[in-house]
Order: sequence, then structure tokens, then C-alpha cells
Amino acid sequence: MSRIGRAPVAIPQGVTVECSDSLFRASGPKGSLELKVHPDMRVEVEPEQVLVKRPTDSKNHRALHGLTRALIANMTHGVHEGFAKILELRGVGYRAELQGSKLVLQVGYSHPVEMPIPAGLSLDVVSSTPNSENGYLTAKITIQGIDKQLIGDFASEVRGVRSVEPYKGKGLRYSTEVVRKKLGKAGKAGEGRK
Repeated sequence: MSRIGRAPVAIPQGVTVECSDSLFRASGPKGSLELKVHPDMRVEVEPEQVLVKRPTDSKNHRALHGLTRALIANMTHGVHEGFAKILELRGVGYRAELQGSKLVLQVGYSHPVEMPIPAGLSLDVVSSTPNSENGYLTAKITIQGIDKQLIGDFASEVRGVRSVEPYKGKGLRYSTEVVRKKLGKAGKAGEGRK
């Protein structure tokens, strides 16, 4: 059996879950979410945990088993505590700010980039003073919500506006991302002469 799929999902205090007609619902202090479960998967709701079972050991069923269990675990965690992803904006003159329900980025283009914030997400932008210690960190963008997939999708869109360039490290990156810098022309020129 799938090691992920066979692990029970613990139901946190204050979270209620139900599954009927292949529709799994979870609601808690942060909100509520719904998931359409594949008809082949069987979800059993017990008093303190949720179990996902599969009919056969076929490759497709094994994949769906782990996926369904992971999605249910993310839902129960999301409605109880929520999720957050932090992006860092680095670069001289780069700025980020919230204007109503839009995130406005100034990242070296001739125009500011406006991104509407999807329903169900909240953003927090903290600007900082650039210095040489943190590589010209100019802003931290925190994306919060209960739907892990929605947060990841929006964070990916924001990061894609100006991905990190490998020579100076300017651009948008995840807070946990490690960027390996390249040497550039000066380093390349000195390499050949020995």
C-alpha cells in the first residue's frame, strides 16, 4: 500500500468533516473547503480520523490513493490553521505595494505590474531599507489563505513576473529558495589564463 495513502488523517479540534456522494467537506475556524473525490476512492470518516481506501493495487489507484489522502490532509490543516507562503523582492528600485484588491509590483519594467488578488487569499507587504547584508531586500510579500493549492498558484504567478536572475540575484524569490549566483564576465575571463 501507499505509505502516504494508508496513513490516517487526524481531525484537529474544532474541525468538522463529512463525506457524501464523493464530495468531501471540511470546515473549521478559518473557513470551509470542498473536494470532489474520485469515484474509485473510498473515504471513511471516523470520530477522530479520516481513512482513504482504494479498490485495487493498479498503478492508477495507487497514485490516486496518495493524492486523495494528501488533499484531504491539506484541507483539514488549512481550515484549522491556514497556510502562508513568503516571497522576497530584491533589487535596487524594486517595490511592491497593495492598492485595494491588487498587488502592484515595480520590478524594472517601463510600467507597474498589477495583479488582482484571488478571492480567499490575503496579502501582507512589508517594505524594508536596502543594504548590502541582505542583498537589496526591498519587500517581503506574505500570501495567506486556507487553500494550499490556490496559495501556491498565486505565489508562482507573482514570482514569474520577475524571476531571480543568476548574476546579481535581483528579482522575486521564495523565502526558502537558495539562488546559486554565476560569476559573470570577470570570473569567466580569469578562468582561461593560468
